Amino acid sequence: MSQEPEVLIDKRDGLGVITLNRPKAINALNHPMVLTITEALRAWADDPQVRTVVLTGAGERGLCAGGDIVAIHNDAKNAQQESGAVATGAESASGRFWRDEYILNALIGRFPKPYVAVMDGIVMGGGVGLSGHAGHRIVTERSMIGMPEVGIGFVPDVGGTYLLARTPGELGTHVALTTARMRAGDAIAAGFADYFIPSEHIPALLETLRSETADIAIAKFATAAPESELLAQRDWIDVCYSADTVEEIVDRLRTHGPQAETAATELLSKSPVSLKVTLRSLRSARAAGSLETVLNEEYRVSIATLGSHDLVEGIRAQVIDKDRNPQWSPPTLEAVTDAQVAAYFTELGGQELGLTAPSPEGQQ
Repeated sequence: MSQEPEVLIDKRDGLGVITLNRPKAINALNHPMVLTITEALRAWADDPQVRTVVLTGAGERGLCAGGDIVAIHNDAKNAQQESGAVATGAESASGRFWRDEYILNALIGRFPKPYVAVMDGIVMGGGVGLSGHAGHRIVTERSMIGMPEVGIGFVPDVGGTYLLARTPGELGTHVALTTARMRAGDAIAAGFADYFIPSEHIPALLETLRSETADIAIAKFATAAPESELLAQRDWIDVCYSADTVEEIVDRLRTHGPQAETAATELLSKSPVSLKVTLRSLRSARAAGSLETVLNEEYRVSIATLGSHDLVEGIRAQVIDKDRNPQWSPPTLEAVTDAQVAAYFTELGGQELGLTAPSPEGQQ
């Protein structure tokens, strides 16, 4: 029996539909899938037979649970070996995957036609990269969106720091450092999504997109979003997470009530190095002028993590052995030096990602 493709591509009635098709893995993203999606989008950008593009996921569990972190774990282990026969850094399988993935993220962010992302169910990590930069982002009552990277010794990527840095106040800093999950109302309040449509209406929406423009079709089914519990906590979130260091953030959290205290406990369970690198990444992304600039920096950071202890240990604890007891190194925030953090941002010379943003007059 032939196996179904991991990405289904369909073009009919002016609609190009991309369906992630690994439902047993919650449509986790791998390198061949990235290349397939990129090829389709590049072909459709200038195809007069495609008016609108839709991204959706097969199965009931979610759009996309993220990237294949077991493969990344194996690459990270190889990066720590001394054998010259092992491809490391930008030349590793993960390095090549990230390069093409981030190029795709930038392509989505600049796509010249309506790109509708149906963010139903679980949308994590790499799934945010496929959907969060879309022009029309739809969430449902089943949506659960997050950037869980610091929990596995990694750092938010796929343009995630660009989105996180542009949330109201410090909501994005809270989400990034605690790996808090966002429901539909939270995602819209934080700028990760645009419209709320009950999941039962998604099939009808997809059919309507074949005969109507994206704006008209979405307007027929969109309803008021649920209230955001995250937005309701902005008073203490903004005060606590506006600090310049992770240590100061923790100190403030411990003095701002039960919810903040819980956030401090959650934050302190994550990789100390990842927390500090993530905070610097967020502050840098806030000042960046384009998604491409942020992706270039994220690529440097991602490549640096391949040689880190915490990425191997974090994935081992959460996914491989599942003991949920990572032994971080250094083990505390205070033990992480400025030099260690700075090393993650070292330029890569001839191996830079090298994305450039189009000039304002060239944008569509």
